[in-house]
Amino acid sequence: MRRPQLEPRVLPYVRDLPQVAGTAAARPGGAAGRSSTVVGQVFGPLVSSLAATVERVLGGATSVRRRLERAALDSSVQEFRVEQVLWGLCGFAVAAAWGLLQALSDPTGAPRSALLCVIAFALGVLARDNRLSAQVAARERQVLEEFPTLAELLALAVAAGESPVGALDRVVRRSGGALSADLAAVLAQIRTGEPVGAAFDRLAATTGLPLVSRFAQGIAVAVERGTPLADVLHAQAADVREAGRRELIESAARREVLMMVPVVFLVLPVTVLFAFWPGVVGLSLVAP
Repeated sequence: MRRPQLEPRVLPYVRDLPQVAGTAAARPGGAAGRSSTVVGQVFGPLVSSLAATVERVLGGATSVRRRLERAALDSSVQEFRVEQVLWGLCGFAVAAAWGLLQALSDPTGAPRSALLCVIAFALGVLARDNRLSAQVAARERQVLEEFPTLAELLALAVAAGESPVGALDRVVRRSGGALSADLAAVLAQIRTGEPVGAAFDRLAATTGLPLVSRFAQGIAVAVERGTPLADVLHAQAADVREAGRRELIESAARREVLMMVPVVFLVLPVTVLFAFWPGVVGLSLVAP
């Protein structure tokens, strides 16, 4: 009963052409890849329409795209919206099952169950968005942990006589992690012919961390103007370590009150009890 669209009818016959080879429908993970099964063919258009509705309601495609890049997720905004719809449908299914069990004992609670299902769907959609933000925060923490070590390795390689590209290649081949993956992407761009300064400028523009942005901009300026790169890298690594030490001290100061909770509510009452209990027992023994 659904009216067929032009795109799924035409694209299978022109998939090998260069102008459509990179489209979302031509990719294995795109709409065509999802509709290769019977379930995808039946429910794929419905899920895609729900994803488009979520996009129209929530908006913020630019913010979602930037967070996907910062989390190093190989997904488009449309695919992320589909994941949001799937999370929402999971919440809807759980709420519907609970409502069905409640309906067996109280048939008059159908409107309340329907409202709960709608709320569960919305919470599922928002939970996927919060999960993306958590992935971004976790990856940025990992980048900050790796940054001083990689910066020192780059500085040592450059000080030993390596060129910036050679030092970057050596460090990328001998390290692993989030920042190493970003540097590997920069190295791949340089090997395809992009200038070193432009590649690091792009890294500075896409990252969400000011420290990494300053690091990339410093390397770009050092390469373009010929300033000593090893000194720049050593200084930036020292700045990151100092920032981490300062953040640790600030976190300890904020948690000082929480650290007093077990002392005040657990240790102090037990100490007072041990101090006064023998006197109470002695008074009860000598009292007439």
